[in-house]
Amino acid sequence: MLNQHKPLTAAAVEPLLRGRFGRTYLWAETCPSTQEALRDPALSEGAVAVTEHQTAGRGRAARGWEDAPGTALLLSVLLRPPDTSAAPQLSLVCALAAAETVDAGSGLDARVKWPNDVLVDGRKVAGILLEGHGGAVVCGIGLNVNQVEGTLPQDARTPVASLRTLTGREHDRAELLVSLLERLETRYDAWLDAGLAPLLPELERRDALHGSVVTVGDVTGTAEGFAPDGRLRIRSDTGAEAFVASGEVTQQEGRG
Repeated sequence: MLNQHKPLTAAAVEPLLRGRFGRTYLWAETCPSTQEALRDPALSEGAVAVTEHQTAGRGRAARGWEDAPGTALLLSVLLRPPDTSAAPQLSLVCALAAAETVDAGSGLDARVKWPNDVLVDGRKVAGILLEGHGGAVVCGIGLNVNQVEGTLPQDARTPVASLRTLTGREHDRAELLVSLLERLETRYDAWLDAGLAPLLPELERRDALHGSVVTVGDVTGTAEGFAPDGRLRIRSDTGAEAFVASGEVTQQEGRG
């Protein structure tokens, strides 16, 4: 049986790495947030901060991110894209890499919910948080791995699951972490070369909102996929098309 609480120290993870991401690897048993660990301007792109437990973890819109110590993947990756104005697209890049990692490590079929969540059967298993800092982008990723039902948030806006609750078995967090970093590096490099274009077919295939009636801010309509720049395409009942760059998504019950 796997030891779900085996810490993700540098000694445990660095020998498994298969790319350049994680070659600067910062681990702490506990920290307020891995987002804060990558503020040093001397750190190179691909530096990774990992912890077993965050005391002040956060998601989008300043929401808290709860975790049971030693059971999730809690990490941040430092990225230095040449054009930070396009950085919001990185939410989709990171979410795609996380979804592919979930599939490969569990056999599940993960979907991407614009702009920054990963779902399996409508339940959230991962979330992405991007924060700009000094010309860099810190990408925070939280992936629920070995939590049991009683340790998952019960009052979340979207129902929450872990790989363990979905598959009935424990998963190797170190291997999932290495796989995630490798896939993120591959998808990030493709994005650097050509933007979202090479990623859009797979993002469209995994689009959790497609065909649903959604509201984002003052825009309501049917979600029809992603624009080439990562905006959400929404068509109203009158046929008018809108493109939403950011915001909280609400799906209307009983429709879509």
